[in-house]
Amino acid sequence: MLKNVSVILSRPKYPENIGSVARACANMGCSSLILIRPVNFNLDKALPLATSKGKILLEQALIYDDFKQALSGFNKAYATTSRLGKWRKGILTPWEAAAEIMDISSNAACSALVFGPEDTGLLNEEVELCSHIVSIPTSNEAWSLNISQAVIILLYECFKHVPVIDTGKIKSEDSRLITLEEAGVLQENIREVLLKISFLQPDNPDYFMMPLKRFMAKKDLRLNEFNLLMGICRQVMWAAEGKKNQ
Repeated sequence: MLKNVSVILSRPKYPENIGSVARACANMGCSSLILIRPVNFNLDKALPLATSKGKILLEQALIYDDFKQALSGFNKAYATTSRLGKWRKGILTPWEAAAEIMDISSNAACSALVFGPEDTGLLNEEVELCSHIVSIPTSNEAWSLNISQAVIILLYECFKHVPVIDTGKIKSEDSRLITLEEAGVLQENIREVLLKISFLQPDNPDYFMMPLKRFMAKKDLRLNEFNLLMGICRQVMWAAEGKKNQ
């Protein structure tokens, strides 16, 4: 789904974090993970955090010794940073970067999302080698993000541009909308119940039903909701009849 997007981790320090990043990539349909000089990389430590979905991606990750070499072949590279010095201009938000990356008109462009080490982030010279700079807005009180958190935020913003038909769409469990005829039946049942419990007065019930009808019209009722309200009406009517016969 994000076939033209790669995640690059420069000098990551902890294999567990690399595993978490692989899992995030798998979640968002990004199938390319690149590592630059990972520190003490241990596949056995990374795999449990990658889970089964990220396992293949992690095992197929490309590893480079040179930053510039890792960027070769990409059309765009987005350096992520939380350091917003005055000399850094044109800094993009994740959603602005995602809009560029997923732009249909330039869909053939290969883009890299580049992340630095967990403690220091990207070096200035690494940022300079990238074509764009991205920063994730956070609270001023807690601006530090775990690297896998930062990765999934950027990837999710890209993922939001993927056509719904290609995603694991959350399927609606809603039933069909009720018809006008069914709405009329429900309103009549509510009217009878409200008369039975003396909420409406028998001299002019239709007049006082008008605000309720307008209120119900604001909501597109579905069949399951219709059945629920009809059931409530029956139960209230039954309770009112029983009390009356006592």
